[in-house]
Amino acid sequence: MKDLIFQRHRRLRQSGSIRNMVRETQISAHDFIHPLFVVEGENIKNEIKSMPNVYQWSLDLLNDEIDEVVELGIQSVILFGVPKTKDEVGSSAYDDEGIVQKAIRQIKERHPELTVIADTCLCQFTDHGHCGIVKEGKVLNDPTLDLLAQTAVSQAKAGADIIAPSNMMDGFVAAIRHGLDQAGFEDVPIMSYAVKYASAFYGPFRDAAHSTPQFGDRKTYQMDPANRLEAIREAQSDIEEGADFLIVKPALSYLDIIREVKDLSGYPVVAYNVSGEYAMIKAASENGWVDEREIVLEKLMSMKRAGADIILTYHAKDAAKWLKG
Repeated sequence: MKDLIFQRHRRLRQSGSIRNMVRETQISAHDFIHPLFVVEGENIKNEIKSMPNVYQWSLDLLNDEIDEVVELGIQSVILFGVPKTKDEVGSSAYDDEGIVQKAIRQIKERHPELTVIADTCLCQFTDHGHCGIVKEGKVLNDPTLDLLAQTAVSQAKAGADIIAPSNMMDGFVAAIRHGLDQAGFEDVPIMSYAVKYASAFYGPFRDAAHSTPQFGDRKTYQMDPANRLEAIREAQSDIEEGADFLIVKPALSYLDIIREVKDLSGYPVVAYNVSGEYAMIKAASENGWVDEREIVLEKLMSMKRAGADIILTYHAKDAAKWLKG
């Protein structure tokens, strides 16, 4: 055996301090976006049954949650609104007194340093649950763009730092960029849901946001999970239209897409660690089948290693606590 020549890779794994010295990928609370569901009403803190420890918040109870987020070192949140009323054109989405707009103003007044991202879509606000105007059972692309631009401008007026359109209409980034620029918000960046697959991992979110389609599905505008090259085309289109960040959603089953989008675009990439991914780990940990802390941190590390610069995750608060030690 003494004459064998081989590499001793284990030399760099001998202790925790050595492993830390050579660790290639790091994650911190600064990498996380914390999602928030805000609702009309008072004294509401509704836990989402399919997403343990995730809540719908009324604005009178929101401050404590925001204070905790800031204390943990998380620097950004994204807002999803559940309105009091819905209609066929999602008018609550672009109402200056809508639930998201009110939440933006409240958060920015209390913590101006916190980056507030507004999810920009119509599905939570339409009575049919689709992400655009519907006529004769078809989601219409171009008429929807005007409403998305109105929504983005309303959110920017309220103080949103970043607009995050998630609707997957063709041309949505161009329409929103034009609308923002025309309204004097040329410095407000767009975090585009550039690559959003028609995934089975979204179920718990639809419980939280009350956004389940009332007919059909979203496969005519969200992407086919089988397609890789299409993701590159989608990302490139959004870059050309003026996107500043590119979201890949979901994350865990699409790590290959995260890497390709990062390598080919060079743009900041956001991994959306979606509700179904969260719910599965919560269910397994509650049954004692996995170590929640270890598996969550490993999962988040995999997204960062794959090329994500930012991770939008329902684990944000727990992960920030664990990383503090």
